[in-house]
Amino acid sequence: MIELDHVTYGYAEVKVSFSLAVAPSTFAAIIGPSGGGKSTLLSLIAGFLTPASGHIRLAGADMAGVPPARRPVSMIFQDHNAFAHLDLWRNVALGISPSLRLDGAQRKLVDRALERVGLSALARRLPGEVSGGERQRIAIARALVRDRPILLLDEPFAALGPALRADMIALLGEVQRERRLTVLIVTHDPQEARRAASHTAFLADGRILAYAETEKLLVRKDLPELARYLGDG
Repeated sequence: MIELDHVTYGYAEVKVSFSLAVAPSTFAAIIGPSGGGKSTLLSLIAGFLTPASGHIRLAGADMAGVPPARRPVSMIFQDHNAFAHLDLWRNVALGISPSLRLDGAQRKLVDRALERVGLSALARRLPGEVSGGERQRIAIARALVRDRPILLLDEPFAALGPALRADMIALLGEVQRERRLTVLIVTHDPQEARRAASHTAFLADGRILAYAETEKLLVRKDLPELARYLGDG
């Protein structure tokens, strides 16, 4: 479960206030105009930002004062998910130990994660020697070995072409179902939300204006902000 209870945060001209409850094992998308606070929402959940007020609960535990490394969360960004000087195997192994000192069982976890995302044959390649989609698969494999129940993704596939994006979304959906992860993905593409997510939150001007089953949300006509965002208003 991801719960945000009147969580507020402000810097410069940006002021946000979030309330949201995402049930366990849900694949949820976050859509909305640029600058509305989508990345801020993920950063608050992950612990990279500290709220001014309100409460964040993850997997039933209050996160007040809990640093990012101790939260039950993995996060994947649009880029900077791989260390250029380490091969793919070691990039994934970092999810278990920053020192890369792994025992036999842990090494097998890395091997299985690479196999699951289709990178076994490329394990000894450097990130610069593989495609953008393959670099994003590294991030998914790393999340698998971290074995955290919540996965946050901030526009992870925005730089990929349509076909590759569809493939990555399909892989992410398979992993989510297999591991029963709670997934929150920021996307600028409502159709991507429709393909991937059972539920979607619409965020604008620093507030979550609606959260519902994706199909029901995307046909709502009673929210002018949503209509404008979708091009219906």
